[in-house]
Amino acid sequence: MAVNRELTPADAKRVLRRYWWILPISTVLLTVAGYIAATVLPKRYTSQTMVLVEQPSVPTKYVEPVVTDDLSHRLSTMQEQILSRTRLEPIIEKLNLYSNDRGNAHMDDLVERLRTAITIKPVEAMQGTTRQLPGFYIQATFDNAQLAQQVCTEITSMFLEQNARQTEQQATRTSKFLGEQLDEAKKKLDQQDEKLAEFKRLHLGSLPEEGPANLGMLMGTNTQLEANTQALSRAQQDKAFNESLLSQEEANWKQRQTGGQNPDTADQQLTLLQDQLTGLLARYTPDHPDVVKLESQIAELKRRMAEPQKAPTPNPNAQMAHEPPQIQQLRAKLKLDDANIADLLRQQAQIQTQTRTLQGRVQSTPMVEQQYKEMTRNYQTASEFYQELLRKSQSSGMAKDLAQQQDSEQFKVYDPPSLPTTPSFPKKTYFVGGGFGGGLAVALAIMFVLALLDKTIHTEREAELYLKLPVLTVVPTLAVAGLNGNQVVAGQKEHFFSGV
Repeated sequence: MAVNRELTPADAKRVLRRYWWILPISTVLLTVAGYIAATVLPKRYTSQTMVLVEQPSVPTKYVEPVVTDDLSHRLSTMQEQILSRTRLEPIIEKLNLYSNDRGNAHMDDLVERLRTAITIKPVEAMQGTTRQLPGFYIQATFDNAQLAQQVCTEITSMFLEQNARQTEQQATRTSKFLGEQLDEAKKKLDQQDEKLAEFKRLHLGSLPEEGPANLGMLMGTNTQLEANTQALSRAQQDKAFNESLLSQEEANWKQRQTGGQNPDTADQQLTLLQDQLTGLLARYTPDHPDVVKLESQIAELKRRMAEPQKAPTPNPNAQMAHEPPQIQQLRAKLKLDDANIADLLRQQAQIQTQTRTLQGRVQSTPMVEQQYKEMTRNYQTASEFYQELLRKSQSSGMAKDLAQQQDSEQFKVYDPPSLPTTPSFPKKTYFVGGGFGGGLAVALAIMFVLALLDKTIHTEREAELYLKLPVLTVVPTLAVAGLNGNQVVAGQKEHFFSGV
């Protein structure tokens, strides 16, 4: 066969017809080898369990969970903790694993062998659902089915305990932290409350909410001051009038004591009394007691002036008689006027003092309001922070109770660790099928190599390629009938090449 030529289907058919026996021999031999290998190789058994993540029984809108990190990250952390030497070495001691290798291998090597025998695989979530990991598989592969099941059970228990303990610890730490922060926030809130109360005590009457009341009181004191001023003016006028009446009555009384009356003096007194009557009528009505009394005094004076004057009868030994009731009444009125004026002056001083106080409060209200707003803002901030911490602390306490009652997010074993009845390695089906496929592939490869190594010439094209000479002529094989009826047949054509 020519070198460096392409294989054709005809070549494949020719090689297959010639070396067909290679296919069954190679296939049977490798199939038997795969079966023997599956029988001879050490058996390994895999125990598997499925752990699902059970959501909290109480909706999260009522109680916020304390564990909010991603389950994949938390599962990776738990896997590193559980598959550490401190957690796997007690399992080796408890189940007496690798008893034949204890004297020859170091404990770290045994722990590494056990770690490679344990596999954690997440459960794939359905499309369109939440991204939260629904659960995970735990697989333990060992050379003994019972040991594989026991190891899988121990690892599963570790995951359940680790998750419960981690959830409870995190809830406890969160509650403790929030409790400490709540106490600190309460202290600050109490301090702000004390500062605000002290500020209110020091600026009582000048607080912003008291501003309208202060303005109203200030208007009221101004009205009171005006009324007091008018009353004081009237009291002073009354006092002046009563003083004039007292002077007149004293003059009349002294004149009567001397026993006569001077006409000029009587005219002056009459004029004075009439002037006083005119002033009283300007202020009071004719029925006022002072007006009536003054009119009676004028009438009495006119009557005395109309009577003939008698010669005075001296009485040097006579004593001065007591003052008449009119003079005493006038003196009493003057005392009352003095007391009234003093009381009005005292009230006026009080009203003025109150007015100045209210004016000071009104003037200081803007500055006090600025300070009060700042203190109120600080108090409000501290109060809101305290209320927020109080809400979180209460929620954390309820989450802690749920964790202790096993009502929070928990790991639940859906499928208990299985007891394998057939080995996971080697699987005879895979080995026999692989031997059969491998034998078929080896047979085809051998036949391909044989086809490449075949040097024989079977076609004209191969002759041209192999000899590299042109063909001069081709003589076909002819069938010739002989005289005796015999027939000569040539089986192939004769080729004549240049130089042959």
